[in-house]
Amino acid sequence: MSNLKNDNLNISPIDIHNQTLVSYLHPSDWVNPQPLSRYNLVVIGAGPAGLIVAAGAAGLGAKVALIEKRFMGGDCLNVGCVPSKCLISSSRVVANIHKANLFGVHIPEQIEVDFAAVMERMRRLRTKLSPIDSVQRYQQKLGVDVFLGSGHFSSHDTIEVAGQKLRFKKAVIATGARALQPQIPGLEATGYLTNETIFNLTKQPKSLAVIGGGPIGCELAQAFQRLGTKVILLHKNAHILDREDVDAAEIVQQTFIREGIELILQCNIQRVELTSAGKVLYYQINGKENSIIVDEILASTGRAPNVETLNLEAVGVNYDTKKGVFVNDNLQTTNPQIYAAGDVCMNWKFTHAADFAARIVIQNTLFLGNKKLSGLTMPWSTYTDPEIAHVGMSEKETQEKGLDINTFFIPFNELDRAVTDSEEEGFVKIHVKKGTDKILGATIVASHAGDIISEITLAMVNNIGLGKIASVIHPYPTQADAIRKAADAYNRTRLTPLVKKLFSQWLTWTR
Repeated sequence: MSNLKNDNLNISPIDIHNQTLVSYLHPSDWVNPQPLSRYNLVVIGAGPAGLIVAAGAAGLGAKVALIEKRFMGGDCLNVGCVPSKCLISSSRVVANIHKANLFGVHIPEQIEVDFAAVMERMRRLRTKLSPIDSVQRYQQKLGVDVFLGSGHFSSHDTIEVAGQKLRFKKAVIATGARALQPQIPGLEATGYLTNETIFNLTKQPKSLAVIGGGPIGCELAQAFQRLGTKVILLHKNAHILDREDVDAAEIVQQTFIREGIELILQCNIQRVELTSAGKVLYYQINGKENSIIVDEILASTGRAPNVETLNLEAVGVNYDTKKGVFVNDNLQTTNPQIYAAGDVCMNWKFTHAADFAARIVIQNTLFLGNKKLSGLTMPWSTYTDPEIAHVGMSEKETQEKGLDINTFFIPFNELDRAVTDSEEEGFVKIHVKKGTDKILGATIVASHAGDIISEITLAMVNNIGLGKIASVIHPYPTQADAIRKAADAYNRTRLTPLVKKLFSQWLTWTR
């Protein structure tokens, strides 16, 4: 029987929503099943990758065991995508109310945000979504043997969990990653939040320092600022979201400044102290020391793979504590009987990336397949407002590969729907191989860019050129119509001076 305590699972408050969540995802009275003599697959980790491998393999008739030491559903359901998007949705409501005057709607000057109610809504909706990842569903409906506890390899074909030994033909490591702890003197003693603990808050901090200007830090910084917390974002580089398209990141940065987020860029945090006035962060810019005082600190400086407790040395699986488990393009580790998928081994640390990696693992482990991770065309979205969505190569990547490209840029201030929505700061940018309409990559900045990018991904996956998209009728007015406009812009480049001259002569002849 699993006897992990709720406090060890980093969940609070223990209200009706979280109690129900625990009953689905790590029930305290769960009794692990009696192991079979041997499993076709044993999967360690019940996040998106592990869940999909287990469910897919069991659905094909394989004997599957699934091990999870914390919550079924992994980071995505519990401390990642689902709770963060709940907060972002609430914060967007606040932002839209503040913009109401632009639409001729007058509102009171003071808007009251009930932070406790916002967080309660998040917990309620997270729990509503949890049955699909529950222990009960996987064990009773999908036919997967679920073992709660910490699993580790004990021999070449055995994984031990909670005192039981599971023999496998093949195994899958899907243990994910965790928030990286910044090595800042005094930070741990002072106390700080990560994505794994910030959703436990019930009382709103008056001020919040966010360390790190990547996607997670930026998404939560904007959400908390809009909900009424004073946010100060500290980033080591000269621009937030510096791995994104430069033009896209600039739009988001200017939005942050407009909304009152204080940006401290190109800074080096020296130390953190707890004082009677609050948590003090001392930082340097160009050798000059400054400080800020806040109620809470959110550390968002990257992810560390969960590899330390697996005893990978016993089975000859090579790994690095920073880079994770080493895999080839088939997601096979240095032990040919053991595979890995998801954040523990991949640079793409997205739920949808883990999903499709899991599908590769199912085919390669059960059917002697040769499916490759490099064969995937991977889109992603950063859920700031506006969102940044991207697929394929960036302009910088095409330059690094020595590719000649043509770029088609449609600003949203030329798009009727964006104008009527008062969302004119976005754009669609599509790169094609020079001399062709082959799409190499694209970036979209829009309120719901993540919903729009899939049309371009579909075209890339199916080798549909940009020129053909021009013949696809898009409803008017929509923001997605910017993609068709980009396709029209490409087709106009085919009208060379010679073609135009011949066409003009033909028109004259046919009169």
